[in-house]
Amino acid sequence: MPEAPPPTLRLADVQRAVADELDRISPVIDDLGRIFNAAGHELALVGGPVRDAMLGRRHNDLDFATSARPEETERLLKGWGDALWDMGRAFGTIGCRKGDWVVEVTTYRSEVYDPTSRKPSVDFGDTLDGDLGRRDFTVNAMAVLVPGRVLEDPYGGVVDLAHRVLRTPGRPEDSFSDDPLRMMRAARFAAQLGFTVDPGVVAAMTAMAERIEIISAERVRDELVKLICAPYPRLGLTLLVETGLAERVLPELPALALERDEHHRHKDVYEHTLTVLEQAIDLEDRLGGEPDFVSRFAALMHDVGKPRTRRFVEDGTVTFHHHDVVGAKITRKRMKALKFSNDEIDAVSKLVELHLRFHGYGNGEWTDSAVRRYVRDAGDQLERLHVLTRADCTTRNQRKADRLRRTYDSLEERIARLSEEEELSALRPDLDGNQIMEILQIPPGREVGQAYHHLLELRMDRGPMTQDEAREALLAWWASR
Repeated sequence: MPEAPPPTLRLADVQRAVADELDRISPVIDDLGRIFNAAGHELALVGGPVRDAMLGRRHNDLDFATSARPEETERLLKGWGDALWDMGRAFGTIGCRKGDWVVEVTTYRSEVYDPTSRKPSVDFGDTLDGDLGRRDFTVNAMAVLVPGRVLEDPYGGVVDLAHRVLRTPGRPEDSFSDDPLRMMRAARFAAQLGFTVDPGVVAAMTAMAERIEIISAERVRDELVKLICAPYPRLGLTLLVETGLAERVLPELPALALERDEHHRHKDVYEHTLTVLEQAIDLEDRLGGEPDFVSRFAALMHDVGKPRTRRFVEDGTVTFHHHDVVGAKITRKRMKALKFSNDEIDAVSKLVELHLRFHGYGNGEWTDSAVRRYVRDAGDQLERLHVLTRADCTTRNQRKADRLRRTYDSLEERIARLSEEEELSALRPDLDGNQIMEILQIPPGREVGQAYHHLLELRMDRGPMTQDEAREALLAWWASR
């Protein structure tokens, strides 16, 4: 299971960590600070880099705020960096790269949302304190003026960081009214940093949850991805559900909290799902070790078909027949609404649809043909399907859990053996389309596809055939038509 969030920090450790990090990045901050100061402008390291420096995290992407207007920032960076870009000019941001460092410098600003608009209006400001006051949370509202390395912390971010708590610089209602996406960010930072969220912030999120609906699907999606790929996603997802935000951005998640009563006892599907997600994270070393969004989101969505398929049987048991197929359709619809790519939608939906397939394996009764079909249907998602299927075992009965694990070990061993013998990953008929047309003396068309499909099914059932055997089988099929 993911590690528990780290404990409260000591202020002395925070101060030591930031001093070490400032020394490491001194070639950038000292140099740029002198350049901007010589031109009569303030320059300050701000936001995430300051927060992460205090947490002992190192990055080569640095954010600065300045009193200089974008055109002046561009002029100063052009003489310093190796490459320059200005895609964020409308928001006052000019970026550049110098060696291994990526730098973005933004003019002091304020951002306010029109209640009916999805896009912020940007006004440039003149003071660092004003700029920090418009930021989302106190731990992101700290700055270090350079080159003098003077810490600016007008809203108590250092103390909040030491106590691992998220608060807003001002009233949370004002902050969330200005930019409702900050409510999603609260959940994301809780998941990324293992922080708790101030009760006043939680109350404001709950009262203003419907305000998230003015934010574009793409921006909501991006925050959701960051949350799910964070070290402690349960913290963020639980916060979204408890505040009602999940009802508006991922309603399938709170719907899993099916009611239970004394007559109809069954697993808490919501808690089961969060456990499956955490167990899938524990298995990510099979996928390369990095956070894998597709695998994690499939774990989160694998049972979303259960509320719609739940049926009570006369003996008091509960069934969820075909929840895998229904869940795949629900998943596809939700991911389309959140503007995910077609590749991501196809991958997650396939995993949701296949997550129960293994349970037909029993104690190894599948034929080699069935194993081949399992591999074929999983396609390029086979390794992720292994992860999801193993993670989906949350029983507290250790004997049952061990039996399921051994059975799946057996299935993977059979897949490996057949793959070595038959190249399952490139499973194709023993004759290609051109050979089919030549043997049957037919032009391209639907009949070629039907013949190809027939030979593929034979390949699944019998395993590899010689060219002569495949030719005979094809001609026999053709004659039977």
